[in-house]
Amino acid sequence: MSQEKLGEKLGLTFQQVQKYEKGINRIGASRLFDLAQVLGVSVQFFYEEAPASEPQQPAADGFAEKQDEHSIVEFLRSRDGLELNKAFVRISDAKARRAIVELVRSLANDTGTGTETE
Repeated sequence: MSQEKLGEKLGLTFQQVQKYEKGINRIGASRLFDLAQVLGVSVQFFYEEAPASEPQQPAADGFAEKQDEHSIVEFLRSRDGLELNKAFVRISDAKARRAIVELVRSLANDTGTGTETE
């Protein structure tokens, strides 16, 4: 489906759709719901690859992002982050995706810095 057609179905311009796709604009819950409806998938479809985590206590300062979360968001907004993310989600073999994640983790640990985010 083209960005223009998707935009028409969502009541958006194709430029707005591009901003969502590139990660320039964040997608709110209601827009994500609308997108799922148009594409004929459940909202959970967009979270299939998201890591499962234990419920966390709310941060003392409300909804503020933690520093490591901020650096992840910034990376995903970068050209490299966007290209890597797009290529990764096109890999249909779950075992291959897991192997790539493990490879990247091992390379990150071999940097000698002792940190996982850099």
